[in-house]
Amino acid sequence: MSVSPSASPAVSSAVVAPTQADLFDFVRRTAADTELIASLPLDPEGRTWVRLEGPGGSEAWLIGWPPGTGTGWHDHADSVGAFLTASGELKENSLAARLPTDGWKTLELTEDVDRERRLPSGEGRAFGRHHVHEVLNESPDRHAISVHAYYPPLPQIRRYSRSGSILRLEQVERPEDWQ
Repeated sequence: MSVSPSASPAVSSAVVAPTQADLFDFVRRTAADTELIASLPLDPEGRTWVRLEGPGGSEAWLIGWPPGTGTGWHDHADSVGAFLTASGELKENSLAARLPTDGWKTLELTEDVDRERRLPSGEGRAFGRHHVHEVLNESPDRHAISVHAYYPPLPQIRRYSRSGSILRLEQVERPEDWQ
């Protein structure tokens, strides 16, 4: 029996979504590209960024952090992600708690949810959906540079304020707000 070419099985062109491990591998390899890291223009007062081509349709960024800057509390909604410090040192404060995704404006956090992580050059982390954190460059005199990747590309970022144990949803940003 012979099979004609038109009867052969279809070749799937489906893209496999990158995992947290894939994203972390990407940010690690990208942060090791010293020429790319050195090419980022740094501003003495505000963060700078360049969009990168991430793996498997992910969204990626190279970000420069002047001394004393940070993101404020936020999450990346339904995206998983990874980031790694390429130069300098960053600090991540995060919450070890799963927050409701919708329908709230104010939450009282329990006392055991806070996590702090120092990320010197070459160190980073991957995280899951709805990971609430803030990233800071606490250096008084040195820029930091980091590489970030998210999948799916960021549908939104929710920004929070925090006063003691009270976390308050302040704003929801969409891609058109930061691109």
